[in-house]
Amino acid sequence: MSETERTETERVSSAVARLYDTYPFPPEPLLDEPPPGYNWRWNWVAAYNFCLGRKPARRDIRILDAGCGTGVGTEYLVHLNPDAEVVGIDLSAGALAVAQERCQRSGADRATFQHLSLYEVAQLPGEFDLINCVGVLHHLPDPIRGIQALAPKLAPGGLMHIFVYGELGRSEIKLMQEAIALLQRDDPGNYREGVRVGRGIFAALPETNRLVQREKERWSMENTRDENFADMYVHPQEIDYAIPTLFELIDASGLAFLGFSNPQVWDIERLLGRNPELMERAQQLSERDRYRLLELLDPEAITHYEFFLGRPPLNKEDWSDDAKLRHAIPERSPCVDGWDSPTLFNYNYQVVTLSPAQSAFLQACNENHTQTVEQVLASVDLDLDGVRSLLGQQLIVLTPAAS
Repeated sequence: MSETERTETERVSSAVARLYDTYPFPPEPLLDEPPPGYNWRWNWVAAYNFCLGRKPARRDIRILDAGCGTGVGTEYLVHLNPDAEVVGIDLSAGALAVAQERCQRSGADRATFQHLSLYEVAQLPGEFDLINCVGVLHHLPDPIRGIQALAPKLAPGGLMHIFVYGELGRSEIKLMQEAIALLQRDDPGNYREGVRVGRGIFAALPETNRLVQREKERWSMENTRDENFADMYVHPQEIDYAIPTLFELIDASGLAFLGFSNPQVWDIERLLGRNPELMERAQQLSERDRYRLLELLDPEAITHYEFFLGRPPLNKEDWSDDAKLRHAIPERSPCVDGWDSPTLFNYNYQVVTLSPAQSAFLQACNENHTQTVEQVLASVDLDLDGVRSLLGQQLIVLTPAAS
């Protein structure tokens, strides 16, 4: 890195740290109890099952929350993974102070924190089985350097969960960011003034204005908090992605792309399914071109990209073989809310209504973690396709029979 590049990196990093020292983010309240609900992407068993189709061999893993901010994700990572060691890093001392208090108060006191940027992650000892990096890479002056710093810290067979912004679904945000910057040209580092100017712009614009309408439709509820407004509209550094540039970032990591964690959004059939000819044409495209086609056709839906990467060896289980499925050991997913009601929330907080046979199968999974699928089916009126349906809905996780 040249001296000029080093100086620019330090300047941007300092500006970002000042923003989050002024407005620690995320601003969720501190609780004297575990946080409510779950995010399955932060549960090692659920995330591993989603990516590789099976239960992981071990749960005593190491987790890195890379760019942990005020510790909202860190807190969940601790509570959802009781056997894991969890480390959080961030470049904002102010945000880290909140993260430490948050985790102490809620009983997530196994978490440890270090005041480091992503670029300095090599200073941490050892490797991590799960790296969580949400809302961070797009705020770096050099995201490729950031992901290349993280990648060597991922253990073989490990997973990396990443969230970065999408440019098409955030176009109005970029316009407002530039407008605020123009009106605040003489005082760019005063983030409180930036929030005041931005709120004044929204109040002055006509109700029919496109920026006002998009703010009300999509962002206004969360932006009632100045911390959220500042993070969205007065951030000193942001790089947004489209599919071509996103995969440039992914390819630079040297890791394997395991898929988007909101696959229903990326199903081209939801847009073109009524036209068989267009669906056939779309299926002939490469996977990346299909993703690009989808974001071109539905740009407002793509405000961000949330996905998993992995370090080989990564062996995804294929449960199409009946004999293999019969001998697997099933368990109910750890990310299901409302059990044992037949109507419950699945891993994605979507309402699912179970048939009596499905409920009976899940009950058997819940009571005995040693029975095989075949043994459970002996007393439950469900077939193998029904088991695959439960697996496809992420309601169960499977352990393959020992070879």
